[in-house]
Amino acid sequence: VLMGYNPIMMPVVYSDGKFPAWSDKDDNMNPWVQATQTGFNESWKNNIQTNVTLEQKLDFITQGLKFIGRFGFDTWNKNNIDRIKWPEQYKAQRFRDENGQIVFDRVTEEQKMKQTSSAEGNRNEIFEAELHYNRGFKEHHVGGILKFNQDSKVFTVGTGEDLKKGIARRHLGLAGRVSYNWNYRYFADFNFGYNGSENFADGHRFGFFPAVSVAWNVAEEPIIKKNFKWMNMFKVRFSYGKVGNDKIRHNNADVRFPYLYAIGEGNSYDWANYGSSYGFTGLTYTELASDQVTWEVATKKDLGVDLALFDDKFKLTVDYFDESRSGIFMQRQYLPGMIGLQGKSPFANVGKVNSKGFDGNFSFKQKFNQVSLTVRGNMTYSKNEIIERDEANNVYPYQMQKGYRVNQNKGLIALGLFKDYDDIRNSPTQKYGPVMPGDIKYKDVNGDGIISDMDRVAIGATTVPNLIYGMGISAQWKGLDVNLHFQGAGKSSFFINGSGVRPFVNGSKGNILKDVVAGRWISRDESGTESTENVRAEYPRLSYGGSNNNYQESSFWLRDGSYVRLKTLEIGYTLPKPLVNKMHFNNVRIYLIGTNLLTWSKFKMWDPEMNSSNGAAYPLSKSITVGLNVNL
Repeated sequence: VLMGYNPIMMPVVYSDGKFPAWSDKDDNMNPWVQATQTGFNESWKNNIQTNVTLEQKLDFITQGLKFIGRFGFDTWNKNNIDRIKWPEQYKAQRFRDENGQIVFDRVTEEQKMKQTSSAEGNRNEIFEAELHYNRGFKEHHVGGILKFNQDSKVFTVGTGEDLKKGIARRHLGLAGRVSYNWNYRYFADFNFGYNGSENFADGHRFGFFPAVSVAWNVAEEPIIKKNFKWMNMFKVRFSYGKVGNDKIRHNNADVRFPYLYAIGEGNSYDWANYGSSYGFTGLTYTELASDQVTWEVATKKDLGVDLALFDDKFKLTVDYFDESRSGIFMQRQYLPGMIGLQGKSPFANVGKVNSKGFDGNFSFKQKFNQVSLTVRGNMTYSKNEIIERDEANNVYPYQMQKGYRVNQNKGLIALGLFKDYDDIRNSPTQKYGPVMPGDIKYKDVNGDGIISDMDRVAIGATTVPNLIYGMGISAQWKGLDVNLHFQGAGKSSFFINGSGVRPFVNGSKGNILKDVVAGRWISRDESGTESTENVRAEYPRLSYGGSNNNYQESSFWLRDGSYVRLKTLEIGYTLPKPLVNKMHFNNVRIYLIGTNLLTWSKFKMWDPEMNSSNGAAYPLSKSITVGLNVNL
């Protein structure tokens, strides 16, 4: 509501007691009316978690052997009662009548309070049985785990008429691990998982996912221990393995039992025949069976180093990872119509994505006289590429998603704003509606003399940051302690849109951001010379009702999503012990905590961490807390 509302748009209440509104849409009333005159809701949530564990040593069979059994039973439910009403609302016309009286138009009728209720609920059951073995034979250390697991999740409330929703989601699996190290210097591990999912057809339900890893702690070599005593650990490790995924999602919803088909009444189909059309309605497949769908598999490789120096004052962990995800679940979109699917598409394991990057963290601790200092940091960088995807071939390779990153921004390349009508006549024809001076001019990428969707290319980075990092500093001096934590993101970009940057797209309703008004393109002045304001124009001309040409996703609206934020600042003071003891306390600490205090970013319109293209989302709150901890 607030994004489209301004202080002079309408009063809280008209002088005669009528409630104002702009139109009959839900968000077209003022915030006070919406908050106080439309009813109220009640909500209850209950969550019960139980866990029973049995552990039994089996040394009477062999030393180092033990059994662990677990059973968990969790229930969750939510209940809502919504009591909704709607006041009679009016909108004042722009002009008064001949007697100077305000003329009102009724935009909504009064709706008496009505009540609706809803409920959700589910139950989880988990059973695990494990055999553990861990034993050392002088320099040799061996271990192993064999684990059987079974889980079930069923929706107990709100299943409706969908039979699938009332059937439990079940998994069954057997996993194991064998580990060996010699003198804590050389390490080798083998893991496996044999997992089954009820979401796939018989014959495709189980998958085998092995993994192996090796490591060498160089710091344990005699020559290193003798000559580099300041090196506490220097471990080099490598791992290779596979993991499976059985969760199929489409349009942000889970897909259950894709191997089943459904038959229902279909639409009518017409054929043109000598100027006439014929149609029929009958039974058809409403859902196609995908009986060959099976586990999505990610093959992961990781090369890492763990380092600890100077009595663990400095620690560093760095990993380079390479992941190939194959058999990605997708609904087929480009099957030829001649095979008779009538607009229905089956699911298949047809996608493949490769991801590479590095991840690392470090910490440094040092004491200078009475000051204890800790510096820590972390960073993750990743880059992926779509190797295979269900998409039609294209004469322009840049139009395809294959070969580009997941969530890659694509759009037109903006060349600036049209200066005048001569500039428009001398430019390629733009097919997104009529254009005028001050509108956005686009690049003809394929050179056909027409600006269209065929000119959309990869621009900027991805909508999801490819770089995440953090930095922290802590210091203690006597009773005073200070902690700072910074976080940041980079290698990301996004398009801005919405009524704030698209003036009058909804008519006269809505707000326009100040930067858009101040930086708009304006026409030539009366002397016929171009206004110097246009040299600095950052936004197209204002247009009442909007301009489809200017609203295309393009480099003109692309913004850098990187930022650095002072996430947390904490300052505390612990009172001296003699003073605290006199007060008959054990410990007293006064502290101040600030969150989201400062943000540095090229993007200034709204919080870049909101992940919003129009700013119409609740921003992260900035808070300052003062507190007192007292231990008796």
